[in-house]
Amino acid sequence: MQDLNKLNIISNEIHDFEFINAIENSLAIGSWEFNLKTNTLKWSTVTKKIHEVPDDYKPDVETGLNFYKEGLHRERITSIFSNAILTNTSFDDEFIIITAKGKEKWVRSIGYPVFENDTCVLVKGVFQDITEKTQKNIEISYKESLFRSIFENSITGMAIVSLEGKWLKVNNSICKIFGYSEAELLDLNFIELTHNDDKHIGLEEIKLMIEGKLDNFQVDKRYINKNGNIIHCQLSTTIVRDLDNEPVHFVANINDITKSKLAKQKIKNLLAISSKQNERLLNFAHIVSHNLRSHAGNLDMLIGLKKEDYPDAVDNEYFPHIEKAVKNLNETIANLNDVAIHNIVEVENLEPLNLLEYVNNAISNIKALHVVKKAKIKIDINKTIKVKGIPAYLDSIIINLLTNAIKYKNPDEDPKIKLIASKDDKNIILEVIDNGIGIDLKKHGEKLFGMYNVFHHNKDSRGLGLFITKNQIEAIGGKIEVKSKVGKGTTFRLFFKKTNYA
Repeated sequence: MQDLNKLNIISNEIHDFEFINAIENSLAIGSWEFNLKTNTLKWSTVTKKIHEVPDDYKPDVETGLNFYKEGLHRERITSIFSNAILTNTSFDDEFIIITAKGKEKWVRSIGYPVFENDTCVLVKGVFQDITEKTQKNIEISYKESLFRSIFENSITGMAIVSLEGKWLKVNNSICKIFGYSEAELLDLNFIELTHNDDKHIGLEEIKLMIEGKLDNFQVDKRYINKNGNIIHCQLSTTIVRDLDNEPVHFVANINDITKSKLAKQKIKNLLAISSKQNERLLNFAHIVSHNLRSHAGNLDMLIGLKKEDYPDAVDNEYFPHIEKAVKNLNETIANLNDVAIHNIVEVENLEPLNLLEYVNNAISNIKALHVVKKAKIKIDINKTIKVKGIPAYLDSIIINLLTNAIKYKNPDEDPKIKLIASKDDKNIILEVIDNGIGIDLKKHGEKLFGMYNVFHHNKDSRGLGLFITKNQIEAIGGKIEVKSKVGKGTTFRLFFKKTNYA
């Protein structure tokens, strides 16, 4: 009978052991037991799995402690384990272990000492792998720390706002934007600071966010700061929900865009003024073009009548020049009229213009000035060279540079001007070289092509010629460069786009 009872006890213990193992496996919690009488340490199957050792592994106290990460974790488990044995104090703490396979894990170890006659005879406990949970907690803690750092140090205003619009937490930047201290802001709500005309902005989006139909939105709206001034802001709002997807509060990001808004309005006003001025200039161009065309037509008719009534006048040496000048005047007015009508320049639609012809016409147009000032003009331009341009612009550019070269001549010698054309891969380059008084580029270089800038004491100077020339050549896709030396002369280099015929 005694043997039968022993068998029953052993059978029950086996069943209990299997039952405990089943529970441990299902909960992923292992157990352990250290017997101080026999100096033996037992680990359950799950405990061995956590340590990544085989099922037949036989641990001892020393090797068991060595699984704990060297340093703080091993020192702490040694200390609290010894304290449990000496003072009958249970423990529950978290540690890092290094498994048999070298993997780092976070574990929770709980120990309960058992005493007999004031002496510890047994310490038993449980062992749990909490790596995943700990890593999530670390990740959450890191994100919270990151958010806190961003929140506190952001150069834009950030705030946590209740569902009712009350400030719950604000950063320094938002205090600067509104001019209130943190304590003052926390006594106010969002609506109180909003401009009366903008209080409706964002209300519909907030309602949708609370209903779970929207996660965030962004709007521009105005607020009133502590001094009563209007501030323009860009508001970005996000809703925060709990684990049950219930709304908790809003996170608001407020960026002060007052300067940008005012600058844009200023630009808008300037564009409106420029548009009106352009409209007036265009009307003026139409009027001037029309009236000049009438006067030029009269001159042409009078010259025709003169030739019919006084044939001998044609023999006068100046008459052919006058006739040529009137003809060129008519062509220039016609070209100006085209510019006035088609006031937008499309670089792709520029005409191929024979450069030599326009240079000769320009010289003819300033014949009187040319003769009076005894200018010597030398031309080195191949007759086949063509540039992309607008007739009125090319005519104006060349005339402006020629008249400047003569007007600003060296007082000690007659003006000498060279016009030389050359090519590179993309451009036709026209150089206009004179021996005039030159320009001090160190002093005037940056404002040389500005409007109303005058660099010499010539009574006819208005400071418009070079300004117009630069704008005209850039309008047709070219550019202008200058080299000059005071007392020695000036060279202007004009870069025109090539045509297929150049």
